[in-house]
Amino acid sequence: MKVELVTNLKRQATKILADLHRSKEPVLITEHGQPSAYLVDVQDYQFMQRRLELLEGLSRGERAVLEGRTCSQREAKEKLAKWLK
Repeated sequence: MKVELVTNLKRQATKILADLHRSKEPVLITEHGQPSAYLVDVQDYQFMQRRLELLEGLSRGERAVLEGRTCSQREAKEKLAKWLK
């Protein structure tokens, strides 16, 4: 992973962004020697967001099963039929 100082980002934003788009490698921005932010390509960020949403959905489903909040296929069809009307 590439690391850049925030001052370099201020001075060379166009070059850093061009490198980011070319390499698709995230850039860690540091301030006063400490990690401050990541720069990531927009498509990569959107992909990560979609993946996170899927994982959250799986987690909610697993929690529902563990808590007994499930229904049979017949019950599910009935509920959906009412909802879709």
